[in-house]
Amino acid sequence: MTETEQKQQKKILVLCVDRDGDLTTKAEIKTPLIGRDRNLNAAVSLALKDPEEPDANAMFEAIRVYDKLLSENNPDETFEIATISGSELGGISADRKIVAELSEVLKVFPANEVILVTDGYSDEAVLPLIESRVPVSSVRRIVVKHSESIEETAALFSRYFKTILENPRYSRIALGLPGLLFLILGILSIFGLVHYYFMAFIIVLGTYMFVKGFGVNKMVKKAYVWIKEYSPPPLPVQISAFSMLAGILCIAIGFYLGYTSASEAVALHGIDFSNWLNVFSPLIAGYFIIDSKDLVIVGICVALTGRAIRWYFERDSRLLRNAVLIVLVGWTRQILESASYILINPKVGYEALIFSIVVGILLGVASLLIMIVIHRSAKGFFKESDKKVEEFKEEG
Repeated sequence: MTETEQKQQKKILVLCVDRDGDLTTKAEIKTPLIGRDRNLNAAVSLALKDPEEPDANAMFEAIRVYDKLLSENNPDETFEIATISGSELGGISADRKIVAELSEVLKVFPANEVILVTDGYSDEAVLPLIESRVPVSSVRRIVVKHSESIEETAALFSRYFKTILENPRYSRIALGLPGLLFLILGILSIFGLVHYYFMAFIIVLGTYMFVKGFGVNKMVKKAYVWIKEYSPPPLPVQISAFSMLAGILCIAIGFYLGYTSASEAVALHGIDFSNWLNVFSPLIAGYFIIDSKDLVIVGICVALTGRAIRWYFERDSRLLRNAVLIVLVGWTRQILESASYILINPKVGYEALIFSIVVGILLGVASLLIMIVIHRSAKGFFKESDKKVEEFKEEG
């Protein structure tokens, strides 16, 4: 056959779809299955595992259709047979698996059209998935016929009952929840507390509905996986995080001490709430500042020191600016102390406050100059960090 004749041939794929994944769960056969021999062996294995399985009948029908098409000896058409499967979980996961396996089949045999063979129960879900990727020229539905006799009906119910017993998806609801309620009833009966059973019934049922409704079980599972697979961050990051927590704790305790001091000042001076904003708010602010300043300043410095340690190990030039900030924050204590004395007693004078501010400005200028000198002398130390900053600016 010449190359031109091969291109003109229509490629037809006889496709059998097992949406609930019985080939994998019952016969332990991996899909996709391409070729007549593989499909026939898989259908026989599945039928031997479960003679009542409709997917096995659908696979035999697909093989029959494939053989019939081959027997017609049409030179303009070439045929292939394949079986793909979904998942026992159903829903989105099953559909995504069907689409992925169909893509694998089309890579091996790029069909122009598909003859779809199903067990008749999943056409509405499967057909749009197939048609979105390749045209479907025919659909063959295989429905297993059941007798209407009482014996056949009982056998059918026993099959579904067996599914409820053995399938964890259904047994948890159909057996697990009622079993728990019966167990609670038995325990309450032993202790003569049956009159509390209705309350226990409501609690158990409400808890189950709450857990399933809000997905608490999934969140707990995700939390367990996160804890199990958790990997601690690098040591500098841990030091920075610990310093931040310690700093926040110090600041919170400092605010609490300031609030306690201000409350004692209110009780001591007997405030009239009609004019406390005009008369006593500076006094309260002074007492609050004088007792909270130490721990607040320490907390901020601890948090900044943790960041400085991290930036030192990361060779980040922000370390120098952070060091200047620590010095200025530390000196802020003197300014706050002088301000608090003025708020408590305005007659003490403001010379100490002005001196603290001037010294703070000079200290900031001196720290800035020292930072520039250190940055120039240790330029090689921060070279890696500076390159990253430059690359980031270029990308921006």
